[in-house]
Amino acid sequence: MNEKALTLISYGLYVISTKVGEKLNGQIADALCQVASEPQLLALSSNKKNLTHDMIKESKKFSVAILEKDTPLTYIGRFGFRSGRETEKFEGINYFFAENGLPIPTDYALAYIECEVINEVDVGSHTLFIAKILSAEVLKEGEPMTYAYYREVKNWKVPETAPTYHKTG
Repeated sequence: MNEKALTLISYGLYVISTKVGEKLNGQIADALCQVASEPQLLALSSNKKNLTHDMIKESKKFSVAILEKDTPLTYIGRFGFRSGRETEKFEGINYFFAENGLPIPTDYALAYIECEVINEVDVGSHTLFIAKILSAEVLKEGEPMTYAYYREVKNWKVPETAPTYHKTG
């Protein structure tokens, strides 16, 4: 199989945040899409090895920050290449708490969406979380970062826990 064909599927790049007790955590995700309009539903694919995955399973809620095209790699790396088990990902960044109590990072965010998990599907290495959209707000105008832009311009490092990870790079 030529896995390069899979890299041609279009994605965005997002910070997925959640909270359990006082613990805040977030991760970079690219496998997120709207799957229904009535009711408005999103599907998020999250690796079972990630702390964010475990926290979403427990809390049954997550938020999505849609990143702007010019988000620096250091910011993406903060949420995408570090584990919340060893670092406080929200320390030193700007964020606020949304109505559902979840942190919304505001640096480089164009918009955010609050979600409540209504179903989970085991898909092997990942869980597909189906979530009802509770609210959504635009924070500023701009162009969202696509996964293609990230790969081509930002040097496309992909952690092994990403659903889009391929051994061929």
